[in-house]
Amino acid sequence: MSSGGRSAGGGDYVAKNRHSWNQRVAYHVASEMYDVEGFKKGASSLKDIELGLLGDVAGKSLLHLQCHFGQDTLSLARMGARVTGVDFSDVAIHKARELAGELGLEASFVCTDLYDFPTHTDERFDIVFTSYGTIGWLPDIDRWAGVVSRHVKPGGMFVLVEFHPVMWMFDDDFQAIAYRYAASEPIIETVHGTYADRDAPITSETVSWNHSLSEVVNALIGHGLRLEGLHEYDYSPYDCFAHGEAVAEGRYRVKHLGDKLPMVYAVVARA
Repeated sequence: MSSGGRSAGGGDYVAKNRHSWNQRVAYHVASEMYDVEGFKKGASSLKDIELGLLGDVAGKSLLHLQCHFGQDTLSLARMGARVTGVDFSDVAIHKARELAGELGLEASFVCTDLYDFPTHTDERFDIVFTSYGTIGWLPDIDRWAGVVSRHVKPGGMFVLVEFHPVMWMFDDDFQAIAYRYAASEPIIETVHGTYADRDAPITSETVSWNHSLSEVVNALIGHGLRLEGLHEYDYSPYDCFAHGEAVAEGRYRVKHLGDKLPMVYAVVARA
């Protein structure tokens, strides 16, 4: 769950969002949700959804976009992938490199705005991957798809697992519809705390966008990727929404909404 981008509505959204994510890192590292101590002891941070879609990554080169402080990236390294993680938060990337060194895992981490990543390397990867709370921080999905396409090898795979845009239509308390399903205008919010620690003593202004499934899929197709699968799930593998309740191990829903809404979706495409 992390971010990247440049100036659009809402002022310099990169600076605002980077500041917000930089503030969150220490609280996320200390949170029960991220369970860094369990991760250090060998637990994987990856969820069943993405594990099933990624398959066997051993020996494959893998680019992880918007990697936050690198837990998923390093989990993939433990599975034998040759990984590169990218995030625009310098605090997060510093922590990712620290974790890799502490655990003796081979991984490269690049601190850059996602749109600028192609200026750092021409490398193409067997797999490009991004997941959970990433693309909503980007204003231009066509440009994002161009970055994905540029860095997937011919025949390579792209996997996106993301919270469903329907979930971002609600207010923070999930009591009313607050935003359009697909919004070209930025959503500017003042955020107190963070999803992994709602009591964290931090406040920041964030700028985000809600992208519909059709916008995402058509952008990928427009950049030459071949859609292999589009999946929707009526649960979240993270207990990160208000009024969350566990309905099975590793599966959470908003209590008063039950299974009525899709909470997560996934796209699998080939170059």
